Amino acid sequence: MLAVTVIAGILFTWCVLSRRLALWSVTAPIAMMVAGIALTSGSDPPLVFDFGDLAGFEHAVEVVLALLLFVDATEVPAGAVRREKSVVARLLGVALPLTLGAAFLTALAFFPDRPGWVLATLATVVVPLDLAPAAAVVRDERVPARLREVLNVEGGLSDGIVSPVFLICVAAAAEYRTVGDDYAEALLGALTAAGWAVGAGSLVGNLAGRLLRRSWARGWTLPAATRLAVLSVPVAAYSLSLALGGNGFVASFVAGVCVAPSLRHLPEDTVKMTDDLVTLSALALWFLFGQLVSDEFWDGFHLSVILYAVLACTLVRLVPVMLALIGTDLSLSDRLFLGWMGPRGVASVVFGLLAAIELRAAGGGDFISRVMVITVMVSIVLHGLSSEPMGRRYARRRRASPEPRAGG
Repeated sequence: MLAVTVIAGILFTWCVLSRRLALWSVTAPIAMMVAGIALTSGSDPPLVFDFGDLAGFEHAVEVVLALLLFVDATEVPAGAVRREKSVVARLLGVALPLTLGAAFLTALAFFPDRPGWVLATLATVVVPLDLAPAAAVVRDERVPARLREVLNVEGGLSDGIVSPVFLICVAAAAEYRTVGDDYAEALLGALTAAGWAVGAGSLVGNLAGRLLRRSWARGWTLPAATRLAVLSVPVAAYSLSLALGGNGFVASFVAGVCVAPSLRHLPEDTVKMTDDLVTLSALALWFLFGQLVSDEFWDGFHLSVILYAVLACTLVRLVPVMLALIGTDLSLSDRLFLGWMGPRGVASVVFGLLAAIELRAAGGGDFISRVMVITVMVSIVLHGLSSEPMGRRYARRRRASPEPRAGG
C-alpha cells in the first residue's frame, strides 16, 4: 500500500504544479516515469514491484489497454477523417503495414538468432503511435491544424489496427517452442479469437450507441448517467469477448468505433469519466515503467538494442510515411513532420508487457521487454527534444506565408 500512497502523492504534486512544469515540457507521463526510475533504482531501492502474480497482472494490463483503445476509438474526430481521408488512408493502409515490415526486417538484421515470430511480435510492439509523451506538439497552435488533426486520427486508430496482428504474432511465437514449426493451430486460434472479439465489440458498441442516443433524445437519462453508461461499454465488450473465447481489448476497440457516431449526439463530456480513468491507469503504468527502465539500465547497455531502438523511432517510420504520402498535396516539410512525429508510449509499454508475460516460457519475453523499454526511452528523448524546434520552425514559416486551407 505504501507504493500506492507514493504514486498518488507524486501524481498530486504534478497536478498542483502542472502549469509550471508544462513550461519545461514535463508532462504527467514523464514525471511518473522519472519518479519510478528514482524510487526503484539501485541495489536497495525504496520501492520494488514484484510481478509474481502474472495472471492477475496480465488481466490488469489488458483492462488498461482495453479502456485505452476504447477511448482512442471514440475520440477520433469524424470531421478530420472526412477532410483528410486520403492522407489517413495512406498512413493507415500503406505506411503502417510498411512500417511493420520495416521494423521486422530491421529486427531480423540486428537479431538474426531470434525466432522470426518473436521478431514479428517485437515489430508490433515498437510500431504503435502514442501522442501522450509528445502531447505538446498536438496542442501547439504553431503547428498547422491540419497536421495535428492527422496525427490525432492516426494515433487514435493505429494501435487498434495493430492489436489483432500483435495477437497473431504472440500466438505463433508461443507455439514456436511447443510444437516446432507447425503454427497452423496457433494462427487459427488467434484469428478465431479476433473474430469473436470483432463480433462482440460490434454487438455491444452498436446496441449501446443506439440505446444511449434514443434515451438522451427522449429525455430518459441524465448527463452523469450517460458517463457511467459509456464506461460500462468497454467493460461489457471486454467481458463478453472473453466469455466467447475472443480477445478483450480488440473487442473494446471495435466497440469504441461502433459507439462513436452516437456519442456525437450526447453531452460533450460523456466520455470524460472513462478518459480520466484511462489517464489515471496509464500514469500508474508509467510509474511501473520506471522500474523496468531501472532494471534494464542496471543490467547494462546493449548496443544492438539501442541501435535498433533509434532506427525504430526514426527511419523505420519516416521512410514508409514519406513513400506513402507521395502524390498528396502535403509539402515535403509537412511529410517529414508526419514521418518524424511518431512517439511511442503506453500502447508499446502494454503490448511489450503482455508479450513478455505470454512469451516468458518461450524465451522471448525478456528480450521483447528490453527492446520495448529502450525504444520508448529513445522516443521520449527524440520526440520530446524535437517538439519545441518544430513549433518554432512552423511559426517562422507561418510568418513568411499564410497557412494553407485545412483539408487541402
